[in-house]
This record gives sequence, structure tokens and C-alpha cells, in this order.
Amino acid sequence: MIRTARLNAIDQRRALANRLNTDGYAFLEGPILDSMLPEDALTPASWNRFAASWEGMPVDTYMADGGRYRRRRFAVFSATPGETIHRSAHQPHYQARDYNSLNGGIERWFDPIDPEVADGLTFQALLGFTRSLFEQQAGITPWHIEAHQFRIETGPDGTGLPTPEGMHRDGVDYVLVLMVRRANIHQGTTTIHTLNGNLLGSFTLTHPRDAAFVNDRRVFHGVTPVVPLRPTEPAFRDVLVLTYRKT
Repeated sequence: MIRTARLNAIDQRRALANRLNTDGYAFLEGPILDSMLPEDALTPASWNRFAASWEGMPVDTYMADGGRYRRRRFAVFSATPGETIHRSAHQPHYQARDYNSLNGGIERWFDPIDPEVADGLTFQALLGFTRSLFEQQAGITPWHIEAHQFRIETGPDGTGLPTPEGMHRDGVDYVLVLMVRRANIHQGTTTIHTLNGNLLGSFTLTHPRDAAFVNDRRVFHGVTPVVPLRPTEPAFRDVLVLTYRKT
């Protein structure tokens, strides 16, 4: 039984790499991703500690549209061939305006991801898995890795915008968007487009560990607004975004 499960995970991983290579993106449902991650990273205790770290995050005050619907934390890591991934000194997040016309062009300093979260089994498993997957495409290479914890809130005051800059690229090589939790919302559909603007596909990250993998050099991606099901109750969308850029 264990051997069969491992073989299935290898097959699933190979299929994921093939989709990322041929289509420029891949959507993966949570149970399939689970089969490719270490079991100890997904125990209720490990996952619940990881997911709970989205509570109480600071509001993103850099939103040029004046919105206060986004909360976030941020961390930077580096990976050198033959070595494990190491956390880098805390630094600002920067995007050129060519990639982020709304909030780009300035250094944005966000509170750091808690070291206990970044060093935890779940977070480390996701880093290891994505590095290995993306190196199947790019080869063994040094990486600059950025991690973003996002919470998009919505309620009576208006919709929440997961990608307020619209359809975009992040200016990196590869991206993972992992669903952590969504509560009392609908919509929030991810759409993928070619560089010429043609729609390639769409899907909605709905359940924990549903994931989108994106070749950022080949496609644009965006997410539709999220709207509360019950406007008087808390409504939010929690995701982890990991970006990989070759250095």
C-alpha cells in the first residue's frame, strides 16, 4: 500500500511538471498535493499551527487605491545549489511598475513572517517541494524566493480584491498560490491568460491546499473579486504565495 501511494505520488508529480511545461500553469486539488508532501507536514497539529498564523496580520497600508481590505506578512529566502533553503535578512518587497501598475515602483516594508511559522514542518515542506518542482523545469540553479501571507477581507464596505492590479505577471520565474482558508465568500476565480491576452483556463481555489502553479514568464494570472455570502459576518480569503526568481 505504501509503495503504491509513493508510485502514485511520483506519477502525479510528473504530470504536474508536464502541465507546467506545456501549458504554463497547473491547478492542483488539495488531496493530490497532499500525496506529494511529507505526512508530518499535514498532521492536524502542523497544519492548524500554520493556518492560524494568518490571524491578526497587519493591514497592508501601501494600497494606492486607498483600500484597507488586505492584510499580509512577508519573508525572503535564498537557495544555493547543493544547499538547503536559508532565510535572508528582512528586506522590502519591490516590483517595477511594468509588473504592478497600482502599487509598484516603491519599496514596501511588510511585517516579517513569524520564524516559528517559517521554520515549521508545513512551511518547510512547501518550500522544499516547490524548489524541487521548479528545478525540474529550470535546472539546478540559485533562487531568490519570496513568501507572502495574504488575507483578503470583504464585507458591507465593499468587495475584496485579491489582485487589485488586475491581470499581471510578478516579474519572477515561477509562482505557487496555495489556498489556506476561505470563509463566508464566493467568487475569487483564478484566470490564466497568454501573453497575447487569450484565456487559457480558469479555476477557483476552494479547499485547503488547492494550489495554482504558474510559469510567470509565459502567462498572466489574476483573481476575480471576492464577495461575502453573509455581509454582516467575517468574510476572508487566506493564501500563501511563493515566488521563485533565478539569480
